[in-house]
Amino acid sequence: MAIQEGDRLPEATLHVMQDGRPTAVTTGELFGGKKVVLFAVPGAFTPTCSQAHLPGYVVNADEIKAKGVDSIVCVAVNDAFVMDAWGADRNAGELVMAGDGNGEFTAAIGLEMDGRGFGLGTRSERYAMIVDDGVVTKLAVEAPGAFEVSKAEAILEAL
Repeated sequence: MAIQEGDRLPEATLHVMQDGRPTAVTTGELFGGKKVVLFAVPGAFTPTCSQAHLPGYVVNADEIKAKGVDSIVCVAVNDAFVMDAWGADRNAGELVMAGDGNGEFTAAIGLEMDGRGFGLGTRSERYAMIVDDGVVTKLAVEAPGAFEVSKAEAILEAL
């Protein structure tokens, strides 16, 4: 069953690049005691993700943070190297680019997508959520093929 509003995020480990090395970071470290906007994409460098989803959060980062958000985290079932390169390519220095390389976080929250038909394997559904001290206060999961409820502008409005 997929995570719901009011649920606490499970303890899981993601990876970010620090000092040129993939570094483990727990959901407790990322979300504990903070207000965070988390959005997930099916894959780094894929069309909608690169041309619309990530850029929307890059452009609106200051406005989102002005609403009391401590950080904006982008997650994909990609490794930390890919997430770091994608963030650099898209000027996402204000965002935390977190890799869920094994898809363990994505599976733990029940938002996996079967991308085998596209040669992607198991990936994350496209979604966004507002997390307050580890608790999901807003969850917006896209219908297959859609890009409406998880875009930065929709989350900004929800804040």
